[in-house]
Amino acid sequence: MDEDDGKTYRWETEYEKTWEAIKEDDSGRIQSSVDEIMYKSIRKRILNQKNVRLGMMRHLVIVIDMSDAMTNIDMKPNRFICCTRMIEKFVTEFIDQNPISQLCFIVTRNKRAEKITDLNGNLKSQIEVLKTFASTGCHGEASVQNALELAYSVLRHMPSHTSKEVLFIMGSLTSCDPSDIHKTIDTLVKSNIRCSVIGLSAEVYVCKALASKTNGIYNIALDETHLKDLIFSHLNPLPSSVTESTLMKMGFPQYIHEPHDKPFMCACHLEDEPNFGISGYFCPQCNSKYCDLPVECKVCSLTLVSASHLARSYHHLFPVDPFAEKSLTSVDLCTGCLKELPAGKSVTFCTSCKNYFCIDCDVFIHEVSHVCPGCASIPSKYST
Repeated sequence: MDEDDGKTYRWETEYEKTWEAIKEDDSGRIQSSVDEIMYKSIRKRILNQKNVRLGMMRHLVIVIDMSDAMTNIDMKPNRFICCTRMIEKFVTEFIDQNPISQLCFIVTRNKRAEKITDLNGNLKSQIEVLKTFASTGCHGEASVQNALELAYSVLRHMPSHTSKEVLFIMGSLTSCDPSDIHKTIDTLVKSNIRCSVIGLSAEVYVCKALASKTNGIYNIALDETHLKDLIFSHLNPLPSSVTESTLMKMGFPQYIHEPHDKPFMCACHLEDEPNFGISGYFCPQCNSKYCDLPVECKVCSLTLVSASHLARSYHHLFPVDPFAEKSLTSVDLCTGCLKELPAGKSVTFCTSCKNYFCIDCDVFIHEVSHVCPGCASIPSKYST
């Protein structure tokens, strides 16, 4: 799809000879041209994020299709195994870059939908449950409506100042729904729940309508690499729809170890195997014990985080400004990796510290570290 020129489908646009943009360098290689094409698309995405307010706290529901269509081998070894491997990596990065956000998993098969994890930010528990459930196999047909209804029941009670999102990974071209799915879509729109869909087959009208009405994103994965790019594009939150600032109550519990107290059960393992201990994080409001942070207290609903979790989420509120482009008149060095930048080559530079950066460092700064090393190395006027 190509939305930049107002066209809906690629075949509606003019014929383009894209291979003519690839040229050989002095050594006869085309890798530099390929890198430049990829870099331009990444730069375009970075520039589009300028002056956009992003949601700091996210509640994400990942819906995975486990119908018979996910056993197709057009992705190796098959669609489902390929997806679960990439989702495991995505969850690791998601929790690292969104430490005060939460996610859960819903699967749909045999015309039903089932929630396999609860909303939380515990990486270990999410990965373990996903691996365990993945071994049960794919069966029957998918039900988009049942999955959306279950996702709605999970997200509808979330506060308005948080971002409520659904990411649907669908390999089937059909859906077995009990009633009118468009009424369900209207309910999601009223609750301000964004639904994005990644298809593994062809475009489906219902999925396109779902993403369009809820202000989500709908894409079709072409291969394994493209699928990974589409999934990882959801690491950063979508532009926030909250127009007013909202104060949120949080707790910052410390890890306490008191060997003379009697052991008691933690609140985070009430539904699983009971975990008795004398140490943990204690809620400052109701004194409930938890093993890990961040977590939402099950007793008083207070969000419990550490100061480092909150600090690592600030890059969504104060992102690094996009770098400007410039053609070098003389040889210079990249401030990030100290790689030599030849004269006449187009590079980017930070408008604040005026330092030059190569293509790789530019992407790394805006999508991974979220800190300009040139600006961070400038001593503050308050430092001694």
